[in-house]
Amino acid sequence: MEIFLAFLFLALGFVLLLKGADFLVKGSVSLAKKFNVSQLVIGLTIVAFGTSMPELIVNIISSTGGFSDMVFGNVVGSNTANILLILGISGMIAPLAIQKSTVWKEIPFAGMAVLLLFFLVNDNLFFGNPENVLSRMDGIIFLALFVFFMFYAVKIVKIEIITEEQNEVEIYPSWKMALFIGGGLAGLFLGGNWVVDNAVILAKKIGISEKLISLTIVSIGTSLPELATSAVAAYRKQSDIAVGNIVGSNIFNVFLILGVSAVVRPAPYDPVMNIDLYVCFTATLFLFLSTFSGKRNRIDRWEAFVFFLSYAGYVSYLIIRK
Repeated sequence: MEIFLAFLFLALGFVLLLKGADFLVKGSVSLAKKFNVSQLVIGLTIVAFGTSMPELIVNIISSTGGFSDMVFGNVVGSNTANILLILGISGMIAPLAIQKSTVWKEIPFAGMAVLLLFFLVNDNLFFGNPENVLSRMDGIIFLALFVFFMFYAVKIVKIEIITEEQNEVEIYPSWKMALFIGGGLAGLFLGGNWVVDNAVILAKKIGISEKLISLTIVSIGTSLPELATSAVAAYRKQSDIAVGNIVGSNIFNVFLILGVSAVVRPAPYDPVMNIDLYVCFTATLFLFLSTFSGKRNRIDRWEAFVFFLSYAGYVSYLIIRK
């Protein structure tokens, strides 16, 4: 009976994810049109913040409980999954056009976030301290950079040009937009929880270790809102939402979520995870370089497939490592 219920809620969770993503994309592009701002701005802010909520909740719970490996593993694993898995799947659904500003500003900013994280957590490597820890001061630095990013987002609201595709978007009444965005976020949150919780139940039933579950199911599970949102946006040919959601989420995950986590409780860092940081930064570098191969400022299907295969290889490595 338990297995049947797990399968049932797993299926319902995926339905909620897909419908929640559909509502969120519809409401978001309508909001962008109503206030005459680009979909990229909406993707980098409202959508990215909403889809990063699972990571924030998991990290606050992990931080207060002293589970530092989960604090870092969730963010680093999610950021890697966001680029290699989610943009890989989204780009295979439809090629993803990327704005020039995203190539030269937002993607490098996301890469800089990973490099700064590497610098701040490796205290014994750079500062000669015996213990590696993400301190409260490090958290404050991250939160300050998050505020800087939000000021940047507000600034580009004034200069981003509305695309032709956006001009064709229907503007819903305010109450309907609020219903779509709020209902979409609620569907993503509830659906994501159902998928993760019941996937863990099924995984335990077939004998997968809890450590491997945390490295794979939890990090992928907290990225399910991004996956559903970006995949639906790609299907609807809303590339700015699809890409902005991922790049914005990766920036949010480091600066906001790790910032809050460190302020709540300083988190000891295991240098073994440096390899995962290397993979995360390499994935961001791949994203940057992919905009120059093939058609300029676009992720083609073959590049997306390479992303997807790279993630499969990374997960295989995690299984072997653990």
